[in-house]
Amino acid sequence: MVSHSELRKLFCSADAVCFDVDSTVIREEGIDELAKFCGVEDAVSEMTRRAMGGAVPFKAALTERLALIQPSREQVQRLIAEHPPHLTPGIRELVSRLQERNVQVFLISGGFRSIVEHVASKLNIPSTNVFANRLKFYFNGEYAGFDEMQPTAESGGKGKVIKFLKEKFHFKKIVMIGDGATDMEACPPADVFIGFGGNVIRQQVKDNADWYITDFVELLGELE
Repeated sequence: MVSHSELRKLFCSADAVCFDVDSTVIREEGIDELAKFCGVEDAVSEMTRRAMGGAVPFKAALTERLALIQPSREQVQRLIAEHPPHLTPGIRELVSRLQERNVQVFLISGGFRSIVEHVASKLNIPSTNVFANRLKFYFNGEYAGFDEMQPTAESGGKGKVIKFLKEKFHFKKIVMIGDGATDMEACPPADVFIGFGGNVIRQQVKDNADWYITDFVELLGELE
């Protein structure tokens, strides 16, 4: 086990910090919000709960949920315009502080790129630093599936993204921060996993994270 002081040092000396988005950077689960908007909330949120607990393979759960929702391009655009995601308190300051220290910040999400890019723009994170799932639409705007080639479309995908980032940018130390099982699985190749319970506490993550926090203020304090 790495001591807490060593974990703090690792966090403060990281070249890159990768954040999960749903229930971490934002307060909501994007897919549940989309389901609510499209009128199929209950069935989908139960599937999300099982997927986040690691009980169902991620890609299978994503396929099932999207088949129920069938979101059109217009519905996705209206969701972002009418119900924009709410940033978790402290995240804007934390990202800004990391960027001031020349730390690269990435968003790695099993959610949808159209929503995640909207979040990234609020945090001054370039869209090139966003890894998320792409919804596909027919030319008339109807739902046509999702891009199954994206690494984030399956279990273990976040780890694949981090491995890619290490190979491409030669980062020595990458920290992964998130609330769910798919975030925890990304370490290794991430060097440290910080579990986040500020919006939802998942016991499995709380019990197994290298470091567990419920408020981004704790990490901000380390960067003073």
